[in-house]
Amino acid sequence: MKYKSIGAVACAVILLVSVFNWNLLFGKTTEKRVHQHLSYAAKEKCEQAHGDSVFCTHLPLISIDTNGQEIPGKGVTDENGKRIGFSTTPDGGDRITASMQVMDSETEYNHTSDKPTVSSDIVIHARGNSSRYFEKSGYRVKLVDKDGNSNPKSLLGMDEHQDWVLHGPYLDKTLIRNYMMYNISGEVMDYAPNVRFCEVVINGNYEGVYVLTEMITAGKNGARLNMAVDAKDNTYTGYLLRLDRQNGVETDRVNNLTAYTLRADSDLKLEVEYPGPEKLNDTLKRSIETDFSRFEKALYSYDFNNKKYGYKNYIDADSFAEYFIIHELVVNYDAGSYSTYIYKDTGGKYKMCVWDFNNACDNYQERTVMSVQHFEIQNKLWFGMLMKDEDFVERVISKYKSLRKTVFSDKYLEEYIDGVIDFLGPAIERNNERWSSSFSDDTLLEPEDRNLHSYDEAVTQLKTFFSGRTAWLDDNIETLRQYSASSKIKKYTEVTD
Repeated sequence: MKYKSIGAVACAVILLVSVFNWNLLFGKTTEKRVHQHLSYAAKEKCEQAHGDSVFCTHLPLISIDTNGQEIPGKGVTDENGKRIGFSTTPDGGDRITASMQVMDSETEYNHTSDKPTVSSDIVIHARGNSSRYFEKSGYRVKLVDKDGNSNPKSLLGMDEHQDWVLHGPYLDKTLIRNYMMYNISGEVMDYAPNVRFCEVVINGNYEGVYVLTEMITAGKNGARLNMAVDAKDNTYTGYLLRLDRQNGVETDRVNNLTAYTLRADSDLKLEVEYPGPEKLNDTLKRSIETDFSRFEKALYSYDFNNKKYGYKNYIDADSFAEYFIIHELVVNYDAGSYSTYIYKDTGGKYKMCVWDFNNACDNYQERTVMSVQHFEIQNKLWFGMLMKDEDFVERVISKYKSLRKTVFSDKYLEEYIDGVIDFLGPAIERNNERWSSSFSDDTLLEPEDRNLHSYDEAVTQLKTFFSGRTAWLDDNIETLRQYSASSKIKKYTEVTD
């Protein structure tokens, strides 16, 4: 009877765990990734009587009114086509204040004439690097109130925040690379920016299909990245760093080990992304520099894989391995150099966060090392040393093989592409009519014969890339062991306790 009672209690505990979620009881996240095209409830065809002046779509709709102002930040060229900078306002400003309305009915089609779900003033400017020179612009948007203060709101079902990006696919003629890979990365890693498709109207003009994207930063109650800063006490529970191109701004630059020892490329800089300039002071910045350099010193020392002194005391090795294999899958070799985000959250260890897949999957503008038959991330900062560690290499290989059974499988990837295309439906044709120039411009990709001239060609190219890339990775993933071979890294592993 005693053992029957114990068994009954055990069963009850198991049932409770099932009901209340094991992860919740043990403090792990329970949030599930929302894939918009999978959670979308089909809508009845719009039967409203409205003229051509009222835009109508099954997708969420964002309407922006700049009150006659040009949005600054777009690429400017001289008479010879040479890039010379970015546009500004008449008084030299790099952003303007405008108003934004969001129409997002779950059951009805959305119209520019509908009562908005969300309204806010915004501060807006064009964003990106090379993409600022495309005809279709992407935008950085900050929600503000009438006094110019942050005005965080939930948009399209994503957590409340004030900072957002409107990514306008132009180089990516399928429209789906960022949406697809942010979501797949979110299934693999602790965090990847949440995304939603929408259509955008600016000053009454249709601007096409956009991907509303969370900025990588901290939010309230653990939204986005779980970090916080107390500027009064000069303390933090986490911070976010970005490795990117030099931009001439020195105040956010981190003078870390790989910078002052010249291990990082001279055209790159590591900068503090969070806390932002309103909270970042010299004391906090010096503390972050010292803290981050501890990790780099451990990584670049002869004790890099030592249990007591090694890098694993500072980083979430799984996060770095996941970052590695995601970018190798899609051949996104800006990763590890440009727009590379590394953060430390309340867990106390460094993690990686993905950003920008616009150039991925053989869509890089220059034909350089972006071929299917290639590994490259092992040559990037931090990863060059990580790949000398046998344990890290085995993590990468193991994760790849495991993910090939799920979100990296050929079936999953192809069905994902088809599912998103079905979801976007007539919005694809509207966007392609608005931006037909992208299919006739043979200067977007080099050499010229890489440019695609129809949406169907673009989709075929993406599917062909994935099938070819996964086949090559299946055959070659274990060759990554060469980077941790003892014959190659003996000098790094000679020192022991």
